[in-house]
Amino acid sequence: MEELEKQLLEKIADIRGFQPGTAFSLRRNGSGVERHSTQAVTITAKEDKPGIDIVVRSFTKQEKVHIPVVVTKSGVHDMVYNDFYIQEGADVEIVAGCGIHNSGCDASEHNGIHTFHIGKNARVIYVEKHYGEGTGTGERILNPTTVIHMEEGSFMKMDTAQIGGVDSTIRKTEAFLQANAKLVMSERLMTHGDQKAHSDVIVNLDGEDSVVQIVSRSVGKDTSTQVFHPIAVGNKACRAHIQCDSILMGHSKISSIPEIAANHVDAQIVHEAAIGKINSDQLIKLQTLGLSEEEAEKVIIDGFLK
Repeated sequence: MEELEKQLLEKIADIRGFQPGTAFSLRRNGSGVERHSTQAVTITAKEDKPGIDIVVRSFTKQEKVHIPVVVTKSGVHDMVYNDFYIQEGADVEIVAGCGIHNSGCDASEHNGIHTFHIGKNARVIYVEKHYGEGTGTGERILNPTTVIHMEEGSFMKMDTAQIGGVDSTIRKTEAFLQANAKLVMSERLMTHGDQKAHSDVIVNLDGEDSVVQIVSRSVGKDTSTQVFHPIAVGNKACRAHIQCDSILMGHSKISSIPEIAANHVDAQIVHEAAIGKINSDQLIKLQTLGLSEEEAEKVIIDGFLK
């Protein structure tokens, strides 16, 4: 593995290569190049299309799976289909993410469709980071789609972050929750230059006492644009909370469009949204402690996106 790839893996997955004893699958420049299973987790390549099937066996505890993607060539256009089967009572953390290094003049693009089948009383932590870098003029494009099916009593925490350097992203997430299922979604995003980011989320609360919490925090710089459109649909007695907070800087544009729908008399659904510039009082306070304006802004933004 080249040093560049190791550096990308460290940024998107906090690793520098295969971790012995763990389930691991690495995709590089449009091809699967390394794959390891464990007694509790089986990872197999699909036969009919690019991608993998990940099966986490029933009642597995404290298992960790890494499935990173790295793109280091200009002009790569990759599409992958990954299916996750988390069986009853399993407890697993899945670390995904994609890093693109593009130093050429052609666009490099990775598109992924991840489908989760989360069994009864299973518990999933899913972490996904996106990152782009490189000195070339070619765009770095990432378009993830996530579909989540949650059975009775299951839990999923989904933490997604775009940590810089991605020129264009369209993120789509759709979830279906059965009785007593709980989904917690956290999205953190920063755009700069003329970057564009669009995120659509729809959560269908189909079971009694299902719960969803969606929190989005974003920062827009320069002339970048963002759109965040979350929808919560309550079809049974359920609870949903959507919160969208954004900071505007430069000439950026941010649209937050939270949408809620209740199709049952006992559905309790709330949304909040706020967009504004950095608080001037916070800036002044940090500057009185010896920080420059630029340093003070960085402290505030880092804390906001943490």
